[in-house]
Amino acid sequence: MGFVLPKMPEIIPGFYIFVLVNITKMSSFFYGIEDLFVNHLFWPYDFFRFMQNWWTSNTVNWLFMIIGTVAMVYWLMQLKKFNDNNEEDKSITSHSYL
Repeated sequence: MGFVLPKMPEIIPGFYIFVLVNITKMSSFFYGIEDLFVNHLFWPYDFFRFMQNWWTSNTVNWLFMIIGTVAMVYWLMQLKKFNDNNEEDKSITSHSYL
C-alpha cells in the first residue's frame, strides 16, 4: 500500500488564488523598494562610479574612513582618560555573568 494523499477540502483552491494574489502584491512591493534605491537614492554613486580619477571616485570611502578614524581616536582617548583616573573596575567579579 503506497502513500495516499488525503482528500482536499473545497476551500483549498480559493486559498491558492489568495496566495497567488498576495505574492504578486508582495513582489510589486519589493520591486518598488528596488526602484527607490537603484533609480533614486543611489544616483550619486553612479556619478562617482564613472569618473576617470580613482581618488575622486572614492570620495565617499575616504569620508567614511576619516569618520571611523576620528571616532576610534576619540574612543581610545576616552579609555585612556578613565584608565588614568582608576575608574575602571578591573576585579574578577566586576560583571555579574563572570
